[in-house]
Amino acid sequence: MAQSIDRRKFLYFSAFTFPLFSFNKIDEGQAITKPIIISTWEEGKNVNAAAWDVLQKKGRALDAIEAGAKYIENKISCCVGLGGNPDRDGMVTLDACVMDEHANCGAVAGLEQIRHPLSVARKIMETTPHVLLVGNGAQQFAIENGFKKELAGLSEAAAKEYKKWLQKNEYQPIINIENNKQNGPFAPNVFDDGTPNHDTMGMIALDANGNLSGGVTTSGMAFKLHGRVGDSAVIGAGLFVDNEVGAATSSGVGEEVIRVCGTHLVIEYIRTGYSPEQACKKVVQRIIKRNPGKAQQLQVGFVAINKKGEFGAYSIQEGFAYAVKSNREDKIYASKFFFKTPAGG
Repeated sequence: MAQSIDRRKFLYFSAFTFPLFSFNKIDEGQAITKPIIISTWEEGKNVNAAAWDVLQKKGRALDAIEAGAKYIENKISCCVGLGGNPDRDGMVTLDACVMDEHANCGAVAGLEQIRHPLSVARKIMETTPHVLLVGNGAQQFAIENGFKKELAGLSEAAAKEYKKWLQKNEYQPIINIENNKQNGPFAPNVFDDGTPNHDTMGMIALDANGNLSGGVTTSGMAFKLHGRVGDSAVIGAGLFVDNEVGAATSSGVGEEVIRVCGTHLVIEYIRTGYSPEQACKKVVQRIIKRNPGKAQQLQVGFVAINKKGEFGAYSIQEGFAYAVKSNREDKIYASKFFFKTPAGG
């Protein structure tokens, strides 16, 4: 235990002296011929495949983002779509947002019984003067615009997890990194029955015309308070796109991302000359610096791309992964990170 404490002290003091402010402004990203799409987590590889059908035909980045979102929203998973884990009252509420190359954006929060929240967010962006609709209002808008209301209920996997949670009734963020620590950075996170488990699905794309777009879709933090909204529906927190600079998305405990306007800050660092990886690291370190002890107990990861097609990521804890698809590669990357293992590991 003493060695573990000493190690954390070393990490803390080494991070918050000179390294926090001593990045060299050089390009460290990997130049990729466009188009390219990047999605969070290992499951992002399948999301990218769905989006690639659009991008390889020189389609618009925004259309590719929506295609990827529909794929994952149709799949039973813990953290995305109607099959996701519920809030503490047993209801599945969905958050999503989109942003295109013209800085148009749309979002929904607390949306119930609608299968494709990102598509609803896009419809808000394209047909209303608003950015964000929530709860019953978001559902009413969706139904009025042709989206079907589905029966309420939990997927088999979510019902099983909810039942287990009710036995303890503990309200705290859950970080899915223990599996990665034990089995490697690309080990699939799964429920007991083998159902794939991951976190918020964030997507950013650069199309053949050199335009950027992004999107996020999630069922939010498992067993959250009813009405809780994280960063995934907040433009500038869970997603930000500036077509002159780059695009960024995030995953993890959204409250911490909101506190620093995370993805907007990533893009501003890229604007000043930092590579995508460096920019993501700067924002992660800002989160850690604000409350180092708290940061050791949670996960936040950012992934970003610039207009050159260079990309990178950085996370608080080991275990964050992201998938990249272009004409040159179809690969899952392990993000660089600050803490080697979770606190107590």
